[in-house]
Amino acid sequence: MSTRASRRVALITLGCARNEVDSEELAARLATQGWQLVDEAADADAVLVNTCGFVDAAKKDSIDALLAADDLRGQEGIDGPQAVVAVGCLAERYGGDLAASLPEADAVLGFDAYPRIGQHLDAVLAGAEVPAHRPRDRRSLLPITPVDRSAAAVHVPGHGAVTQVAVERRRLTAGPVAALKISSGCDRRCAFCAIPSFRGSHVSRPAQDVLAEAEWLSGEGVRELVLVSENSTSYGKDLGDLRALEGLLPRLAAVPGIVRVRTVYLQPAELRPSLVEVLLTTPGLAPYLDLSFQHASPGVLRRMRRFGGAEHFLDLLRRGRALNPELGARSNVIVGFPGETEADVDVLAEFLVEAELDAVGVFGYSDEDGTEAVGLPGKIEVEEIERRRVRITDLVEQLTADRAAGRLGQRVQVLIEEVTDGLAHGCAGHQQPEVDGACVVRLSGPARQDPVRVGDLVEARVVATEGVDLIAEFEAVLDRAPRGAVAAVET
Repeated sequence: MSTRASRRVALITLGCARNEVDSEELAARLATQGWQLVDEAADADAVLVNTCGFVDAAKKDSIDALLAADDLRGQEGIDGPQAVVAVGCLAERYGGDLAASLPEADAVLGFDAYPRIGQHLDAVLAGAEVPAHRPRDRRSLLPITPVDRSAAAVHVPGHGAVTQVAVERRRLTAGPVAALKISSGCDRRCAFCAIPSFRGSHVSRPAQDVLAEAEWLSGEGVRELVLVSENSTSYGKDLGDLRALEGLLPRLAAVPGIVRVRTVYLQPAELRPSLVEVLLTTPGLAPYLDLSFQHASPGVLRRMRRFGGAEHFLDLLRRGRALNPELGARSNVIVGFPGETEADVDVLAEFLVEAELDAVGVFGYSDEDGTEAVGLPGKIEVEEIERRRVRITDLVEQLTADRAAGRLGQRVQVLIEEVTDGLAHGCAGHQQPEVDGACVVRLSGPARQDPVRVGDLVEARVVATEGVDLIAEFEAVLDRAPRGAVAAVET
């Protein structure tokens, strides 16, 4: 057991923004359970690694982080961690198998351990053997009928308790942008995706909890909310209101101090015309659609257990741009899915040319444990999958650079995230922070006399591009960040 005056824990987060929200819930729980959070693993009694279990590369990164924390133990001159504990998606998905293959981790805990996370760390430090998580298909823990799920006593990470006086969350990073979880889990059965098996069926957060957390984040200096989930378009179906998101979005945009709300993880097959209209015409919502297309060939999409195709997707984008010409659109695509032909890849390439997307993630297919696609015929050689991935990636890089160049001369609204040496860095409305590139604003004139600060929303005119990044000239401050929330940075 540690002889330090207080128990110290370092949190390491891998993976997506949803995991970042989960880590901030863990941080709040640890603080209330007597733990002091520290930034460096070398200064901690315990290191908690919030792992990602999405694809092989993410799994490797998570294991590497656990091994790196273990390597600190016993190093000369370092009073390093006495316990290394795995939580998160990799731990939830593999449980005892992960513990057996990775003895460097002193414990492997699932999502249901989160409410008592401090006590579990206490037990590990005391030398007790904490049983490894036993994985179950988390979809089986909730009723099949969505509206019956609210009564189920199942812990859903990132859906922390919200009261009149407190929010079960503690920010781990500074900055004017924060993720806000509106739901978790997914009821779809995409053939390539294992996420529902370890994240569970779709569960929406009550609107009042989402709004209360948004107000709390605003009080913490947040200016842009990024609404995250496994499937945002399903929000509200378990609350008995299929249009709940249409009602929630304007209320979030009206939270004092919040200047922009961005919704991500939209499922095209569920994207109702009424929702598209709200997303692209409501003041305060980013002109942005994050659309999970995955492919454009109808045949491949059917084998993926998905819907739509190039024609449907292009019509959706046309309708979106008719509502808001400044629309930014991003998507992800998978190449090399079992049975995909060269003709299917051609369909995807032709679609990408016509779609004029601002950002595209390109992934090569790989088998994921427990998914339908593992048993499908028509498997493609790894080398061929990589060839197709490189082909589409090269095409996407050119197309997205051209799309950025098409914004030359346009005025964009940029939320400032950093100010240094006469330059302000941030994202325009069509750019998701840390995902879709950035905008560098050259500060001059009024901006030097009355310095632009982190959290300010400014208007700028695009004068150059570097790939998908924009370079713009400052024109005006549209909305000042509250002076108590962020410190001034001289320009």
